[in-house]
Amino acid sequence: MDLAPDLVGARPGELNEMATVQVRLPGLLAQILGGEKNLEVEAETLQGAVDRLLTDYPALKVHLYDESGRQRPHVNLFYNETNTRWLSSLEVGVQDGDTFTVMQAVSGG
Repeated sequence: MDLAPDLVGARPGELNEMATVQVRLPGLLAQILGGEKNLEVEAETLQGAVDRLLTDYPALKVHLYDESGRQRPHVNLFYNETNTRWLSSLEVGVQDGDTFTVMQAVSGG
C-alpha cells in the first residue's frame, strides 16, 4: 500500500533548484509569526523547508518538537496531503507550490 502517492519520483538531492513552499500554521501559532498564518519559504527539500522555517522563527521549535527533537504527539505535520509521520525521511525534493501544513490537536472539556 502506497501511503505517500504525492512523493512518487521525488528523491533526495534530485532537485537542484530552490522551490517556494507554502507554509500554513494554525491560529494558535500565528502570534509567533506576527499574526501570519500563511507564509512562503524557499528550499530544495522538505527538510530544508522545515529548517528554514525554524531558522526564521525559532520560537516555533518548542511547539513542534520536544526536548529530544522528536515531533510532539499532538502536532501533525503534512507535506501536501501526506502526514510526515508516514515518510521515512524529510529529505524529499520539493516543487514550487508544495505545501507544508502544521496542525495541532486541541482537547479539553
